[in-house]
Amino acid sequence: MKNNLHHNFNSISELHSSLKLKKPSNPLVSVVNLGDLDSENSISPETITYNFYAIFLKKNFDGKIKYGQQYYDFDNGTMTFYSPKQRITIEDYEPSKLEGWMLVFHSDFIQNYPLAKRIKEYGFFSYAANEALHCSNKEEEVISNVMQNLKDEIEKSIDNFTQDVIVSHIDLLLNYCNRFYNRQFITRKPANNDTLIRLENLLNDYFNSDDLISKGLPTVQQVAEQLNVSSNYLSDMLRSITGQTTQQHIHNKLIEKAKELLTTTNLSVSEIAYYLGFEYPQSFNKLFKKKTDISPLEFRQSFN
Repeated sequence: MKNNLHHNFNSISELHSSLKLKKPSNPLVSVVNLGDLDSENSISPETITYNFYAIFLKKNFDGKIKYGQQYYDFDNGTMTFYSPKQRITIEDYEPSKLEGWMLVFHSDFIQNYPLAKRIKEYGFFSYAANEALHCSNKEEEVISNVMQNLKDEIEKSIDNFTQDVIVSHIDLLLNYCNRFYNRQFITRKPANNDTLIRLENLLNDYFNSDDLISKGLPTVQQVAEQLNVSSNYLSDMLRSITGQTTQQHIHNKLIEKAKELLTTTNLSVSEIAYYLGFEYPQSFNKLFKKKTDISPLEFRQSFN
C-alpha cells in the first residue's frame, strides 16, 4: 500500500492482497490479527476508502487519522470504526509492529438480519465521531476474545449455520463496543462536520419516511436548499471531505434502502421502484446494476 494518494478497496479480497495476506476464507467477511502483518506493508500515509464496514482494535499505532474533516483523537486510542465509502486519511505514520485486530465485513453479509438496520444507529460509525474508543485492559480482552472466536468461525468449514453464527458474533461485538463507547462518551462532543452530519441525518430521515412515495427522489437542489447552501458548494464540499458528490450520497442511501426492501419485503421489483420514487422500473434497475454490478432480482435471489 505504498505510493498511492488514494486507495479505494472495493472488496475484502483486494484488501487482503494489498496487505500480502492469503485469500479470505469468505469474500464477505474477514478477521485479521494485526500482529500477523508485515509492518512495512501494514499501512502507509494515504487516503483510504473501504466499500465495506471496518473495525480496528490497534496497539502501537504511531500516526494521525483524519476522518471526514476532523482528526481522530487517536493518540492513546485503540478502536476505530468505519462505514462503507467513508474516507480516511492517514498522516505522519511511522511503520511499527502493530498489535490488535481488524474485522471487515460487507453490508450484504448482514443484509438479511436485524443487524443490517440496527448498525446504522451506532454513533461510532458516523462522521460525527471524532474520538477513538479507549478500552481498558479488561475491555481489550473482551474484544480480543470475540475477534478470535470470529476468526475461528470464519475459517471453519461452511455449514447451514455458519452465517448465522458469524453475524451473531458481529452483533455481540458491536453490543460490547456500544457499551464501552457510551461509558467513555457520555459527555462527548460531536465532530464539527456540521453540514456533513446534517446531510446524513436529512437523507436518513427522508429514506425512512413516506416522502419517497409522495415526492420522489430528493434532488441535489432540494437537499442543498434544506441545508441552506448552494448545490455547487455542497457537492464541492462533500467531494473534498468524502470523495463523493451530493448525487452519489443520495444514490448510496437509495441503494441501501432498495437492498433493505428487496430482502425484508415481498414487494416486486417494480413496486419497489415506484416506492423509491422512480417513474419507470427500468431506471431503477439500471441504477441498481450500475452501483452493485447485479440486478435487483439477482440480488434478491442471492438471499433465497
